[in-house]
Amino acid sequence: MSSAEPTEAEPTEAEPTEAGPTEQTGPAVRESGRAPRPAAPAPSPLPGLAESARLLADATTTSTALVADALARIEATQPTLNAFRHLRAAAALAEAAEADRRLAAGERLPLLGVPVAVKDDTDVAGLPTHFGCDGERPPAASDSEAVRRLRAAGAVVVGKTNSCELGQWPFTEGTAFGATRNPWNTAHTPGGSSGGSAAAVAAGLVPAALGSDGAGSVRIPAAWTHLVGIKPQRGRISVHPHSDAFQGLTVNGPLARTVADAALLLDAVAGAHPEDFHRPPAVRAADAARRDPGRLRIALAWRPPLTLTGAGPDPEVRRAVTALADTLARLGHHVEEARPRYGLIGLAFVPRATVGIAEFAARHPEPALLDPRTRSALRTGTRLGGRVVRAARAREVRQHRRIGALFDASGFDVLLTPTTAAPPPRIGRFDDLSAWRTDVAMAAACPYAWPWNVLGWPGVNVPAGFTRSGLPVGAQLLGPSRSEERLIALAAQLEDDRRWFEHRPPV
Repeated sequence: MSSAEPTEAEPTEAEPTEAGPTEQTGPAVRESGRAPRPAAPAPSPLPGLAESARLLADATTTSTALVADALARIEATQPTLNAFRHLRAAAALAEAAEADRRLAAGERLPLLGVPVAVKDDTDVAGLPTHFGCDGERPPAASDSEAVRRLRAAGAVVVGKTNSCELGQWPFTEGTAFGATRNPWNTAHTPGGSSGGSAAAVAAGLVPAALGSDGAGSVRIPAAWTHLVGIKPQRGRISVHPHSDAFQGLTVNGPLARTVADAALLLDAVAGAHPEDFHRPPAVRAADAARRDPGRLRIALAWRPPLTLTGAGPDPEVRRAVTALADTLARLGHHVEEARPRYGLIGLAFVPRATVGIAEFAARHPEPALLDPRTRSALRTGTRLGGRVVRAARAREVRQHRRIGALFDASGFDVLLTPTTAAPPPRIGRFDDLSAWRTDVAMAAACPYAWPWNVLGWPGVNVPAGFTRSGLPVGAQLLGPSRSEERLIALAAQLEDDRRWFEHRPPV
């Protein structure tokens, strides 16, 4: 989750990809029971999620081969991309061998034997959940509900991907693990806070990965790495062992190269834990990805919510999103510029975000190891707890009515906006900034995503194209409550036309 209202926009022109291995990189990935091996040449990218499942079911390949290839690519690219915090190589290979035995016996599950990754805010039994923080943490005693469902679908979790500290920022850098880098240009961030998951999928290290989104933290890195990223309806994917993560802002969501793969992963992990507060009715995301969306009325909004930064889209972002809107019109949809009535929604976001950070930070066994900006957010969140955050949450019903009027009164089916105002910033852009300056910088670069976390409604990032210097940018399709199927069907129609999955990064 990127926790503050989102940063002075990064200049559009970016240097080509020379930087990378010669610049600062993160520490070697940790692996239980084995020292990291030296980097080796990377094999070809893995097939996508649905294709991997098909190849396994047809006995064209084996889970052992796919998992071994994933582990080889992760280790080969770790000095350059630094996407992973922890690997579970021995356990993953053992689970792959068991999956091969089950496949040979005729068993079929949606993801049986397919390697995937999860973000390091998600409990995986036997691994610590650092959530981007420094210091030692005990291994998790049990899987989170999302991981339990992944395993029930047959997936093999190969490791945990890097996140910035407590998911606060739209970049994935920190003293605990270094910098995670963008496979399209390693001088730039893949975004955050699900930057490790995005980098891993974009580089073909795994077919798909789970992230989490509390202010755009699935959609922002998806935009900046040319991926599909789904922020589902609040409660669609359980966040258990947390009952209401970050005061209801944060949800888990998939990152993948195609809409079909993202939908398949969403179906695999969707569902509530018995202790969950939010229980939306089930959706069939994979079916929606094969469905014609019909002719839709789409509102195109350029003006972001009030952030007091004067942020607007970079010209290259505007050009890319305009081209995507033109595609939607050519496909038969009615596209019209509109202005959602955001009001002062930031006054509800800030207490919820900072109180959420304070709740997580207070659990850290060594607070002195936390980033000074985290400690500042902890102090703010402590002050804004109690009555203030309860009042902020109570405003959500009115915010639903006011912003929902775009769909109810004005008759639009989907809202289209840029996912970010700027292309991916350079690594180190936010170094040595105070908490306030970091928040201002984030608000300028990423002003569009976070309101939908306040509302709890779904959104999908789709790749919108590239800047002249080759950096990816994205657009988000946003809908009212429980509208995932419509958004996924529309994203799949766009994908059929624009075929963004044919473009791969140079790494």
